[in-house]
Amino acid sequence: MKQHYFVVVLAHSLHGRLRRIHVPHHALYVVLGLALLGSVSLFGAVSSYMRMAWKVANYNNLRSEVDTLRNQYKELQRQNVEKQEQLASLQVMASEVSLALGLKRRLEGADDISAEGALIPTYSESIEEYNFLKAATLSRGQRLYARAYQKNIVPTVWPVNGQIVSHFGDRSDPLNGEGGFHTGVDLSAHTGTPVLSAADGIVTAAQYAGRYGKAIVVDHGNGMTTLYAHLSNFEVIPGEEVRRGQLIAHSGATGRVSGPHLHFEVRQGGSPVNPSRYLSHSAMMTQVRPDLPF
Repeated sequence: MKQHYFVVVLAHSLHGRLRRIHVPHHALYVVLGLALLGSVSLFGAVSSYMRMAWKVANYNNLRSEVDTLRNQYKELQRQNVEKQEQLASLQVMASEVSLALGLKRRLEGADDISAEGALIPTYSESIEEYNFLKAATLSRGQRLYARAYQKNIVPTVWPVNGQIVSHFGDRSDPLNGEGGFHTGVDLSAHTGTPVLSAADGIVTAAQYAGRYGKAIVVDHGNGMTTLYAHLSNFEVIPGEEVRRGQLIAHSGATGRVSGPHLHFEVRQGGSPVNPSRYLSHSAMMTQVRPDLPF
């Protein structure tokens, strides 16, 4: 059976020679099929590239928005901490002024005496009145002694003899690299290093506290507390009275940590404040005070 074909005639422009090329039908169909397949593949590749470019552009936009929101969050967090520190300072100042001027007593009256309730003072009111009168009758020598004793309730002793490895304020989390606010300072300390009380006070907590690990909280009065975290063991119990420089625990690596160290916080009115404002001019102690009963 004779095969159908196309004839392609080629003519030389100089010599005038003619050349016939026979192209079978099925070869032409194969060429057309390959061209169509190539066109479809090229279209698919271009479409995939366009979709990928669109996704990358959206990802970059989302990443930029996340960075902007993260910066705004850090700024709001910083402003919040500043407001809390200012509020704590105002509370301390108000307390000192009220004690100095004898305004601790609060005199309130009612338009109608029947609205005042019972005229007999309660037990707590009687104790408050007694303490006020007792403070008002202190001699000058007693006032000076009390003022000297009050100095011991300010945290001025470094709890461990170590370098500051992480400061108070904004920082990158050492475990996940995310930005955050550090509410205290981290002091380098090997496991078992003696931890000292930064000031006189009462131990209000000595227990495991989540990410803080084993932690101790000491109340120094006037709304001021200190916290010692990531400890290995306790040397005091809740309710125990401690003195400045007294051994209260040993450092460790409990809780959420990347290595052994001591996390130390100072809080005023429940808000964290920079411990360096109290400890920056205080020399680190290299040993436990021998005159205290451990």
